[in-house]
Amino acid sequence: MPSALVTGVSSGIGEAIALTLLDAGYEVTGLSRREPGIDNARFSWRNVDLGDLNQVQDVAKQVATPDLLVHAAGFMATGSLGELKAEDLAGMHAVHVQAPMVLVNALAPTMSDGSRIVLIGSRTMSGVAGKSQYAATKSALVGLSRSWAMELAPRGITCNVVAPGPTDTPMMVDPRRAGVPPVTPPLGVLVDPADVAALVLFLAGEHGKSITGQVMTICGGASLKG
Repeated sequence: MPSALVTGVSSGIGEAIALTLLDAGYEVTGLSRREPGIDNARFSWRNVDLGDLNQVQDVAKQVATPDLLVHAAGFMATGSLGELKAEDLAGMHAVHVQAPMVLVNALAPTMSDGSRIVLIGSRTMSGVAGKSQYAATKSALVGLSRSWAMELAPRGITCNVVAPGPTDTPMMVDPRRAGVPPVTPPLGVLVDPADVAALVLFLAGEHGKSITGQVMTICGGASLKG
């Protein structure tokens, strides 16, 4: 039975990924601050604040090495120049960049050949007014992913970034992003978290073995606007 470690499973994209993997027969370990409402005998949950690197380091030593590692935890704080807060950048950097670094650094050396790593980025990585700090932390995942993909290629381990656009998750109504409200993509609806999860499942499956070091955008056409 394949195994997966998924962060941010309490809601949104992380929850959708965990449910999709469970439906596909995976044994899933989820990491999040809040307990998810997932009822499945093959699902186990650990209470971890992904912004607390000591907690992340501790759990990295405790969990079994997975066949698939998905980092989906994240949050958005917005602000224009003149309003930016250093603590917002530090918080997002911890969750978006340092947490996956700690997990992959600890687990990749013992992952089986042919295993997979998927980092959830954002279409915002290319830059959006009012989201500079969020964009900076999410764009850092590209450098991590491509570098890890090069290091792990000899073992057949792939590492990719899935970059959703505006997605129908609780983040859309998070007061921390109130300064930049979401815009409906050209296709007329927000991205379905289940669609993001399906792409992750593809990358984890047999036919994802030839894809590594890539950024795969799923945005409902939002990228067409530049």
